[in-house]
Amino acid sequence: MGNADTKLNFRKAVVQLTSKTQVIDASDDNFWDQFWSENVTNVQDIFTLIPAPEIQEAPSNLATLCYKAVEKLVKAVDNSCRTQREQQTVLNCCRLLTRLLPYIFEDPDWKGFFWSSLPGKEDEESIPLAHSLLNALCDLLFCPDFTVAANRKSGPDKAEELQSIDSCEYIWEAGVGFAHSPPRYPILDSNRTELLKLLLTCFSETMYNPPLDLSVTPNRWIQHLTSSENRHALPMFTSLLNTVCAYDPVGLGVPYNHLLFTDSLEPLVDVALQILIVTLDHDTSGGTPLEEGSIGDNLFINYLSRIHRDEDFQFVLKGITRLLNNPLMQTYLPNSTKKVHFHQELLVFFWKMCDYNKKFLYYVLKSSDVLEVLVPILYHLNDSRADQSRVGLMHIGVFILLLLSGERNFGVRLNKPYTATVPMDIPVFTGTHADLLVTVFHKIITTGHQRLQPLFDCLLTILVNVSPYLKTLSMVASTKLLHLLEAFSTPWFLFSAPTNHHLVFFLLEIFNNIIQYQFDGNSNLVYTIIRKRQVFHALANLPSDCNTIAKSLSKRQRRHVPASIEKMTEKESAHPLSPSINIDMEKSNHQNNVNATEDLMNSTSKSSVIPKGGIRVAEHMNSSNNINQWVPSSEWVYQWKSKLPLQTIMRLLQVLVPQVEKICIDKGLTDESEILKFLQHGTLVGLLPVPHPILIRRYQANAGTTAWFRTYMWGVIYLRNVEPPIWYDTDVKLFEIQRV
Repeated sequence: MGNADTKLNFRKAVVQLTSKTQVIDASDDNFWDQFWSENVTNVQDIFTLIPAPEIQEAPSNLATLCYKAVEKLVKAVDNSCRTQREQQTVLNCCRLLTRLLPYIFEDPDWKGFFWSSLPGKEDEESIPLAHSLLNALCDLLFCPDFTVAANRKSGPDKAEELQSIDSCEYIWEAGVGFAHSPPRYPILDSNRTELLKLLLTCFSETMYNPPLDLSVTPNRWIQHLTSSENRHALPMFTSLLNTVCAYDPVGLGVPYNHLLFTDSLEPLVDVALQILIVTLDHDTSGGTPLEEGSIGDNLFINYLSRIHRDEDFQFVLKGITRLLNNPLMQTYLPNSTKKVHFHQELLVFFWKMCDYNKKFLYYVLKSSDVLEVLVPILYHLNDSRADQSRVGLMHIGVFILLLLSGERNFGVRLNKPYTATVPMDIPVFTGTHADLLVTVFHKIITTGHQRLQPLFDCLLTILVNVSPYLKTLSMVASTKLLHLLEAFSTPWFLFSAPTNHHLVFFLLEIFNNIIQYQFDGNSNLVYTIIRKRQVFHALANLPSDCNTIAKSLSKRQRRHVPASIEKMTEKESAHPLSPSINIDMEKSNHQNNVNATEDLMNSTSKSSVIPKGGIRVAEHMNSSNNINQWVPSSEWVYQWKSKLPLQTIMRLLQVLVPQVEKICIDKGLTDESEILKFLQHGTLVGLLPVPHPILIRRYQANAGTTAWFRTYMWGVIYLRNVEPPIWYDTDVKLFEIQRV
């Protein structure tokens, strides 16, 4: 009963606070203290007892409440936050600020609020309210007996002052740059989590602005935290990184243990990972590479880029692969192991790590550990392919594979045999990781959501990049590649959009690379090319006169579509959609560029989406409207048709087809295994054109992709923070929310 009374008192204080009629004196401590007393003990209560409409009235009393809460936090640091009561006050102040900040951010009139100083301190050497808040939070994150275990060496009478503590001795977890694993207490995890949630809320000001160029208008909260003004920058970065990478959700593997005990660590890892990716995304250098040895503005990016020891790389990579593979683990007892849900944030973190630390990228590709990243990405790509709400996840997965495929070692690693350990709805095959890659990509192209079409260029570029290193493709993968060529080389498809023929060029380049550089082990592909030779002849003889072009296009409109193409544009039949919230990211027009030595391939996605949780995206820019205005001409067809790289394949057919036909007649062969055996021992040395140089198209970042990533990342964070729903019901500007 007493609990209900205290909540009632808190509610009364809120009503009094938000009424427009009375201004409450800032010095009336009895009134203000009601808000951080022990009456309210969890964040859900605060969200329930302070409803959104009352905050949005935003009279000056709320401003007083905010600065009073910050003042309390600063005072707690001054007193070293040792008592139970003081710690409860700190937690309640953090919960209150987490509740109020989004409403201050959404209101343009309050833009400068946190950047002015505390009332009454204007004349002294005052610092902005935001800095007071961030400095207090950073101190409190390394507070003995509150967020870190105390070093008992000093004894209670010699307890350290919080403001002079050496936080490097109190890093939360062993790992990079710190060997000592401190004892774990769930209450410390939970206190850290609440403080970090407030930190994340401070950073979320980004969501209340349209996409901006950080080198011009940085997020001042993140800028301060990651600068040398934060004396805890290094231990904080290390604590976040090690907490995430050391996390093992399964632990000793006792079945169902996650149902019996609450895991206090998962919420901490969740928010630590989100803070890590948000701070690492804050690159104010405007994409210009830093000179060797110089330190950029963002110390977190600087520390990440300077990790160099193999054991540190091993620790980070093991952590990432353990967590990425966790949701895919198969157990005999259903739901018996804990599954984590932050794969999207992990992929963003892996991306940032590879982007800022090239030594890490080379380390990843040095061993077959890279396959531990590849398989979960392919799993998510396959699983999300027909769900419009997960187009964002598709993009980041494809971008990472594009980044990896720019390195020769990735292609070489793909030759490792693949044993199916992960449940995927793809044809069964015996083969390598390259076969898995081809099979999943084929599935995405033929049964994915139609909004994935802008990614086709990227998918085929990845295959082109790895093709010179693929020692042997299975029959299943060979057939899939030929099926794609068949689908993409039909006249109506080639004539229906100005860039569709690029896909045929990519596929021919894949075949040429394999024939020229890996002919010996690829009898399955050679056999499939011979069987489907009419596709290449049809391409070589593609008619380019106006009548045939018009006929191909009109026939397509009148008649039922052939099955192979029907599949290519299949709607959302592969997976049902999960209805909930929509986030529309059309505002951040996303372009991804793949820079090639010879040609710059520009695949542009008009609008993009975010993650699981059921986000829909409005198709504002209907691409078919633009295409309808474009009419293919004979000159245009002739121009690219004359450049089709068919010489190598035509030469192969010219040499091998008569030989294969002769064997079949002479020996009366009808069994393909005999023909394959013949092809295995065949050679084309000296008969093919001179091998072309291997051309790798590397991923190249630009302002478009950077803005897209930021929007995607905040969209994921928005959707995953539902307990409490920090940003719900506020006017977010970075993306649109459509309630379904």
